Amino acid sequence: MRYIALAQWTRNVVTLGLAIIFASFVNAFARADPLPSWNDGAAKKAITDFVARVTTQGGADFVPPEERIATFDNDGTLWCEQPYYFQLAFAFDEAKAMAPKHPEWKSKQPFKALLDHDQKALAATGEKGLLQIVAATHSGMTINEFTKSVLDWMAVARHPRFHRPYDSLVYQPMLELLAYLRANGFKTFIVSGGGVEFMRPWVEKAYGIPPEQVVGSSGVVKFQFGAGGKPELMKEAKVEFIDDGPGKPVGINRFIGRRPILAFGNSDGDLQMLQWTMAGSGARFAGIVHHTDAAREYAYDRQSRIGKLDKAWDEAEARGWTVVDMKQDWKTVFSAAAAKETKP
Repeated sequence: MRYIALAQWTRNVVTLGLAIIFASFVNAFARADPLPSWNDGAAKKAITDFVARVTTQGGADFVPPEERIATFDNDGTLWCEQPYYFQLAFAFDEAKAMAPKHPEWKSKQPFKALLDHDQKALAATGEKGLLQIVAATHSGMTINEFTKSVLDWMAVARHPRFHRPYDSLVYQPMLELLAYLRANGFKTFIVSGGGVEFMRPWVEKAYGIPPEQVVGSSGVVKFQFGAGGKPELMKEAKVEFIDDGPGKPVGINRFIGRRPILAFGNSDGDLQMLQWTMAGSGARFAGIVHHTDAAREYAYDRQSRIGKLDKAWDEAEARGWTVVDMKQDWKTVFSAAAAKETKP
């Protein structure tokens, strides 16, 4: 009996010890900083306070998980957008690769300027010229062919300043924010003016956001039967939907079907998405990434013609939205998986 009692006592001590260790681990995990690349400050506190409010069961601002929708712009919000949009860099490189099959481009603008590396002449063609280049490189092929061209380009193309893959120039603090939100029952979406078919091939690996949760601008796609009678989707040189500015709330309504309770952007192109988000009932959060770090990324504001900040910034200040100062609020800028950050 003495040995049985001793064995039982030993088991109790071991069980208690394991319980203490497990509780310590749980408590330590709970205390772990969910946003380690964010400096302590007003922006970080606003985010964590909001998440706590909407996820506290029984709280006045509790939001059921199915209504925890978060939308994010992509260019300048989740990854770098300078010196120009990365999709445009893709279009430029694709046009150069396609040029041998189009000898007429040697004397036809805007292609001549692009092939001659004449930036002044290219700029003179304006938005119309850029759209011609995009149309030539984004149509006349199947969805599968276009996806392959995007992934092939992403594997070899390098940013002109940072000399690293474009999909490595994603913001580490925003990756942490996406993960933090998902860990708290949010469903995260990209709502971007960029092309939806340009983004879908790589965003899941980069952000953990699946392609069906990407809303973007789109061209007309036609169903047809290709070689051997196989069904395929062909990209045409016609615009179907522009997911920018006032188009963003329309896209959210059409493709998501729920109003977000949290939205992040960085420019006037995101203003209506932020307004639409904040116009709903209950707890709401609007955030803007402010590019203030010339050393680690870029420092720029979008100035209006009268010298004031764009309306998105004006409204953020007037309504108390959260403005994230890249230089002050972020300990690091680019993804930890990328190479060491480069100074100019």
